[in-house]
Amino acid sequence: MKGLKKQRRIQIIALATVALIGATALVGYAMRDGINFFRSPTQVVEDPPTAGEVFRIGGLVEEGSIVRGQGETVTFRVTDMNQSIPVAYTGVLPDLFGEGEGMVGTGSMVDGTFQATEILARHDETYMPAEVVDALKEQGVYVDPDASGS
Repeated sequence: MKGLKKQRRIQIIALATVALIGATALVGYAMRDGINFFRSPTQVVEDPPTAGEVFRIGGLVEEGSIVRGQGETVTFRVTDMNQSIPVAYTGVLPDLFGEGEGMVGTGSMVDGTFQATEILARHDETYMPAEVVDALKEQGVYVDPDASGS
């Protein structure tokens, strides 16, 4: 009788372990397309992404670089004040998108141009995405708007 209880306990532990490994594998498989790594323009230039790799790029929209093409296509350059990358986007830009403002785009590199599928801009006058702030701090060009004057 004691041997049966011990054998049953081992079977339950083994089954639970297999179920846990299976669940972890399924979650990892489901998330593989949903994970996009953030890169600054300098990181893109120094370590170019592989063909077709989807990632997020962020920085400031370079002054004087926005060109509105035919239809909804817009091209501009995103910079971290060290390097800049050309960006092309077809769609409606956020209302607060503009030159000198922070932005984050999702997409991939095609022939040296970042083809964005999504553009995110600040949601108020002082907000800047954390990834953009970190990239600008790394370059030594970030100025904290809250630290001025007081």
